[in-house]
Amino acid sequence: MDIVCLDLEGVLVPEIWIAFAKESGIPELKKTTRDEPDYDKLMRWRLGILKEHGLGLKEIQDTIAKIDPIPGAKEFLDELRLLTQVIIISDTFTQFAKPLMKKLGWPTIFCNTLEVAESGEITGFKMRIENPKYATVKALQSIGYDTIASGDSYNDLGMIKASKAGFLFKSTEQIIKDNPELPAYETYDDLLAAIKNVLN
Repeated sequence: MDIVCLDLEGVLVPEIWIAFAKESGIPELKKTTRDEPDYDKLMRWRLGILKEHGLGLKEIQDTIAKIDPIPGAKEFLDELRLLTQVIIISDTFTQFAKPLMKKLGWPTIFCNTLEVAESGEITGFKMRIENPKYATVKALQSIGYDTIASGDSYNDLGMIKASKAGFLFKSTEQIIKDNPELPAYETYDDLLAAIKNVLN
């Protein structure tokens, strides 16, 4: 029994925080898990910047409403879901993900939750589980699934390396260089072909 586990941002949709950095004119918010491996540290830093600028959930959701999947992502996902089960495992939050899931045809996503005050200020965040991507892949394996994983960032490496097969997709030169044993792809056609090869 195979199941494919995919990252969301940078793989199927553009990075939400980069889009919001451009929209809000706050360039520091462009920093992502491609730059900072410690997600907890990165999120606390982001929330500090939002507070400083008086920005909350609504402003970010307004930006997300304008984000479309990366060209070809929905078609890739549709074809992949004809072949096998697919779960998106993301460090994003339910409050961010819903409009993007609609545009992708409602795939299953495991992600986290923001803590939001009545004023709309994001006061904190609740991770579903510690080290969620790796832990989810290990949990799926414990109930009889062989996992195939793909992502682009530091926080994807655990699930990629723990899987039966794992691939970097649209990753950075540094991550590719640091992980020469992992096949790295740039197009959905190549990634789909690699996954099909494992499924056959």
